[in-house]
Amino acid sequence: MNSSPARTDAAANAPQSAAHRRALRVALVCNTAWAIYTYRRGLVRALTDAGAQVTVIAPRDRTFEPLAAMGCRCVELPVASKGTNPLDDLRTLLALYRHYRALKPDVVFHYTIKPNIYGSIAAWLARTPSVAVTTGLGYVFIQKSRAAQVAKRLYRFAFRFPREVWFLNRDDEAAFKEGNLLAHPERARLLHGEGVDLEDFPFTPLPEREAFAFVLIGRLLWDKGVGEYVEAARTLRVRYPHARFRLLGPVGVDNPSAISRDEVAAWEREGVIEYLGETADVRPYIADADCVVLPSYREGVPRTLMEASAMGRPIVATNVPGCREVVADGVNGLLCEARDTASLGASLARMLDLDGAARAAMAERGRKKIEKEFDERVVVQRYRELIREITGSTF
Repeated sequence: MNSSPARTDAAANAPQSAAHRRALRVALVCNTAWAIYTYRRGLVRALTDAGAQVTVIAPRDRTFEPLAAMGCRCVELPVASKGTNPLDDLRTLLALYRHYRALKPDVVFHYTIKPNIYGSIAAWLARTPSVAVTTGLGYVFIQKSRAAQVAKRLYRFAFRFPREVWFLNRDDEAAFKEGNLLAHPERARLLHGEGVDLEDFPFTPLPEREAFAFVLIGRLLWDKGVGEYVEAARTLRVRYPHARFRLLGPVGVDNPSAISRDEVAAWEREGVIEYLGETADVRPYIADADCVVLPSYREGVPRTLMEASAMGRPIVATNVPGCREVVADGVNGLLCEARDTASLGASLARMLDLDGAARAAMAERGRKKIEKEFDERVVVQRYRELIREITGSTF
């Protein structure tokens, strides 16, 4: 008889069986659902395949449907990415707080500036564990505006709340630490990029043809160096009439640095660039390129360069945080100076002047670099480890 209470206590304290254990709830919050679908599909797949309930909280766009088809719940979020109106930002914070209270996620991952700031505060208010992933510092560290200074102060306040703050490159981590923007610097972690699915982006031989095609892939922003790319194209088309300069990505996006469709149309009429529109699948466009270009002013670790290098495309990019994580100068591509049309033009000319064997060697070295340093499976494992540490659950 005396043994019964002991057995009862043991049963009460035993872990719940898998059949009765509540499914892991994970929320992914970003200023675009497109970025979750495009950059974190491998993570979403790993979570949903393991039975986790994944909620994507972001402004509604065309990727809500494919995310729902993957098993995600999609919740619309008001985010004024361009704006600095405190009332709009307060709406974002309150909306996130209400969502966290209603959804009761086990952990929330925040991406991009406003979700990082206001989501971290909302999660703390809702007593929800959160992680901030700084996907690139953007205008905060590019511009010297008042808005950028306000953003830094907000970062300093909000980043006292996440369980961890993940950085995609060492420069961004160092900038936050040197700027005293981390109340708990011991919580900073280096993710080293968000990885690429090596099976989705297989090595593809370079095209064999007379023409040579450059392509710049991404949101069409002045901060991406699109202006310098167009100006370099103007100069190089005279010396290299077989060269083609292409742009692929959305125009007129919700960003202070956005380029309008009218501006792109003017370049098309001039004959200096070919605009390819936007796509949900960049692989055919990478395969049809001889070189991928990104003259950005600053990046996290640019997905487009990882994907291009995985598929065996030489790269021309700027020697700035993020880009130099992917491109080793002279190894799998060429680096030039940011905001410098002449430097970019010289690097593009060097790429044009290389013989086919040299470019093919760059292509092979690029694929090997991505396999070694940016395999998406390694990134997903980091998520697994942190979720287990926070919740005790595995997936």
